[in-house]
Amino acid sequence: MEHWNSTLGSGFILMGILKDSGSPELLCTTISVLYMLALTSNGLLLLVITMDVRLHVPMYLLLGQLSLMDLLFTSVVTPKTLVDFFHSENTISFGGCALQMFLALTLGGAEDLLLAFMAYDRYVAICHPLTYMVLMRPRVCWLMVTISWILASLNALGHTLYTMHFPFCMSRKISHLLCEIPPLLKLACADTSRYELMVYVMGVTFLMPPLIAILASYTLILFTVLHMPSNEGRQKALLTCSSHLAVVGMFYGAAMFMYILPRSLHSPQQDNITSVFYTIVTPALNPLIYSLRNKEVMGALRRILGKYVLWTHSTI
Repeated sequence: MEHWNSTLGSGFILMGILKDSGSPELLCTTISVLYMLALTSNGLLLLVITMDVRLHVPMYLLLGQLSLMDLLFTSVVTPKTLVDFFHSENTISFGGCALQMFLALTLGGAEDLLLAFMAYDRYVAICHPLTYMVLMRPRVCWLMVTISWILASLNALGHTLYTMHFPFCMSRKISHLLCEIPPLLKLACADTSRYELMVYVMGVTFLMPPLIAILASYTLILFTVLHMPSNEGRQKALLTCSSHLAVVGMFYGAAMFMYILPRSLHSPQQDNITSVFYTIVTPALNPLIYSLRNKEVMGALRRILGKYVLWTHSTI
């Protein structure tokens, strides 16, 4: 089979999700609204956590990192998707494709690990409150954050270099929302079966232990909550845990579908819908579920807005 040199040619064509949908304008509007919601909510949360010293505690340090990851993750994918739709230009260079893949894998992997650390933080806070400040002291929190970023970056770098080294066939069309491993491997002319096995093993290694840790943490939290004397406190804790688990299930379910499910069970339409969940939907929902319903966060937001109003009045 004849090959095309993607490093010298014009790169790839991202087919995306908008043009193949029944109502591209409606879907484009929905994605735009979700992106603006993700930018606004995550940006506000980062601002509040950074400016209010009362939120400089372990839980909010981890939440701030989650907001940063979500903000960057959705910005790696969504703007290009929208610009391509409006300009009817959906090409991406070989280098741009590699960069997008590296950033998406890094941010997705870092969030995968961070969610497990956040679940552990909630477990310690609820089940072992007396030792919370010892077990979750600042050095431990920053170690968790560092581990998430470094492991995810190394994993993403290895996968990006190995995926992009394959020779690709004449077809330049990637039937996907972004440059990811599974749709790119479909264009490879070489035998990718061993590498697909490695992707599966790394997917299981990267996704299953954090997911098990999250489920174990919330199971132990549930047992503790059920023994609470206050019925109101019990209901509030159950509602919070269920909303957290719903978002976690959406993120991990989509990621496992992409990287653990055998390639024979994939279709471009399913892959596109799945990728929308962890690149666009969950970044918009995470701050609403985890933080912006929190009284401490809303109180800090009101204080900051109050200071801003006073400052603007004093400068007029």
